[in-house]
Amino acid sequence: MSHYLLHQALFNAKTVREIDRLATAKGDIPSAELMRRAGQAAYAELLDNFGTPECIHVFCGAGNNGGDGYIIASLAASENISVQVYELGNTNRMSADTKHARRMCLDAKVECNAFNPECNLSEGIIIDSLMGTGFDGNLREEFAEAIEYINSSLLPVISIDIPSGLSSDTGAVKDIAVKADFTVTFVGVKQGLFTGRGPAMSGDVIYDSLDIPDRIIQEQLPPAELMELEELIDYMPEFEADAYKNQRGHCMVIGGDHGTGGASLMASQACLKVGAGLASLATRPEHVSASLARQPEVMAFGVVSGQALEPLLERPTVLVIGPGLGRSSWSEQMLQKAMATNLPMVIDADALNIIADGRVITNFENRLWVMTPHPGEAARLLGVTITEIQADRFAAVRAIQEKYNAVVLLKGAGTIISSQQGSPLKVCPYGNPAMATAGMGDVLAGVIGGLVAQGMDLQTATELGCCMHSTAADTAVEELGSRGLVATDMLAYLDDILNQRNFDEL
Repeated sequence: MSHYLLHQALFNAKTVREIDRLATAKGDIPSAELMRRAGQAAYAELLDNFGTPECIHVFCGAGNNGGDGYIIASLAASENISVQVYELGNTNRMSADTKHARRMCLDAKVECNAFNPECNLSEGIIIDSLMGTGFDGNLREEFAEAIEYINSSLLPVISIDIPSGLSSDTGAVKDIAVKADFTVTFVGVKQGLFTGRGPAMSGDVIYDSLDIPDRIIQEQLPPAELMELEELIDYMPEFEADAYKNQRGHCMVIGGDHGTGGASLMASQACLKVGAGLASLATRPEHVSASLARQPEVMAFGVVSGQALEPLLERPTVLVIGPGLGRSSWSEQMLQKAMATNLPMVIDADALNIIADGRVITNFENRLWVMTPHPGEAARLLGVTITEIQADRFAAVRAIQEKYNAVVLLKGAGTIISSQQGSPLKVCPYGNPAMATAGMGDVLAGVIGGLVAQGMDLQTATELGCCMHSTAADTAVEELGSRGLVATDMLAYLDDILNQRNFDEL
């Protein structure tokens, strides 16, 4: 059994079906054998994680996912575990492989009955084998009822391949989906498990290749890949013994309109914490004293207009613009002057909104920039709704990248990065719900800017910055707890990660 690793490729349903086909055509592995292996792998994970249960309840649909469930049920029955199978869908429309698996179940004296919402599940473990990757987003009433029943049972749940009701391609849930404790996925790791509603629905994800040869799996270009912090951190530049601060770059943060000075200050602090040689802040004059008191190493400049900002733009090597920027005439002047430079930029927050509104005209063709929208900002950049963004986060980040010719980081559970057309999207496997607080994006923008200042290319800096920021949040939650986590808590862990202190614990 080969378990999933962080650098594992991510696949959509189409590519997995093609791998299945090639496994049969080129690997001489019959489809029935693949189903048998899937059932065995899932059953082994059940025993590894829960021991030998007194009883299991298997919810089987009529597709091949249901076939996996029938095999699990027959294996459990062969070891004298009490098993009950609840059937949904038309058993007359089963594939030959699923019919065979069902026959094995009946031969093992397992009761296979139509699902009845009046049944009482008070103990045991639930196996979700209702839908699999063939689910198209349209949930029939009987399946919705069964999923609601599973979720309300309070019993441990193992989903087979994908939690039923969750899109394997997008991570979206249209109506309702099974909330699993474990998901055992096969052949290729499904990209929908790691973004959108996927992380909330999937629990711990376990991968099994079903012993399909690597050469067959590798014939399919994965649409996405999980990032790995340990791999990315190796790209950090090394500095000679006689290095000086200017060699480590100068990152300027531009932002902090009336009432939002903290956002830009946090971003400038983050620049320094990841190793930038110099960090400066261009903000409203009334925020300068607070900046000096909080972080005297940041060079703070009060600017009242775009004209006042212009001479300051001769100094930095990279700009971060947007944290606390606002949408006033002052904000627009700041962005306009920044856009007039040829400097690489990290564009965040209200700078994105101003661009989306078309209030600052710029040429998108030859920009060196990173855009870091959350779903609301992404919706404005594309002129669609947040619901449409979340319905297919992979398509959304691609669309923004193509429209604006930028490296694009779409925030949210399972952050996605798109850097260039034709290359796999990158998905962040780190992070937690405690990050849903004000200022987290400001710190992230500063982290990316600080890495770019040190000479990293935009794509690598964005990927590393994302993984560092999310890992810092995970470490903070372990030490501080998930309630009350604030953005500035991240700062204390960034240099630990960067210097690989206690790396094995990160």
